[in-house]
Amino acid sequence: MRAPGGSRYDEQGRNGRGGRFGWLGELSVVVALVLAGILAVSLVGIAVAELLDAGPASADSDIFFEDPVADLAIQLLGIAIAIPIVLWAARLVGRRPAGTLSSVVGRLRWGWLRRCAAVAFPLMTLQIGLLIAWTWNDEPLVGTGSGFPGWPVFLLSLAVVLALVPFQAAAEEYVFRGWLVQVIGRVVRSPWPAIVVASLLFALAHGFGELSGFLLLLYSALWWGWLVIRTGGLEAVIVMHVANNLLAFGLAAGFGELSTTETAADAPWQAMVVELVFAPLYCLTIARIADRRGVERVSPGPIPGPLSGQLS
Repeated sequence: MRAPGGSRYDEQGRNGRGGRFGWLGELSVVVALVLAGILAVSLVGIAVAELLDAGPASADSDIFFEDPVADLAIQLLGIAIAIPIVLWAARLVGRRPAGTLSSVVGRLRWGWLRRCAAVAFPLMTLQIGLLIAWTWNDEPLVGTGSGFPGWPVFLLSLAVVLALVPFQAAAEEYVFRGWLVQVIGRVVRSPWPAIVVASLLFALAHGFGELSGFLLLLYSALWWGWLVIRTGGLEAVIVMHVANNLLAFGLAAGFGELSTTETAADAPWQAMVVELVFAPLYCLTIARIADRRGVERVSPGPIPGPLSGQLS
């Protein structure tokens, strides 16, 4: 059962199913299944590493494989598995079309996604380039690893990154900007409580590093949450997240830094300053393009009452 026509993205879970506390059941099921999925992927990684005698040298190590490319693959898969889990939960527990997690029209709008990508990739390339140039003589973001690993290893690393990072990045969007926002949206009228809570959890999920890194993640997530409501779907934030991670992992592969344990939570203050400009630049640009192209902001169909308020 779909939400009534004219519903915002965060209201897609309001389909009259599940009762007043149905959202708690959906929340509990997804949290349990995500944890179980991560555990299952981890156990498979451990088993394969043992079978191939490719595990870490130290028993206290947090990695699965001594080889950083294989270890990265397991870590990315452990996150990507959240996509089928939240889609299944929306359909069978939330009793709404799984596609409503993608957008208000019930599917990923591939044409719109490509247009967003045409903005996201050049802008992210410029952002990372400026950040590298700014920090090069201070504490460089790249170049502190073991150096270029050679073409065979680099090409293999790049293949793994290109194959898995889009799913890892999309999974984080489906969980934090998608499913979680819609679950909270079942019980609150404004989209902002859902955006704020999901953004805070998104920042915390990256671990505790530098304060600048935490603020960067929270600030970006708030803008991206706004953009999801503003454009009625996840397409714009998925491609920006993919662009960011592809470039970051690609650079790490080129400089032999795939084994690093640092995340965006460890970002320096310069990254936060750059993000202050680029996050709104991307989001406001995409919102303007969406207005010009008439991208759907609310679900189609008969509107039962006054049109739901929209985030302007």
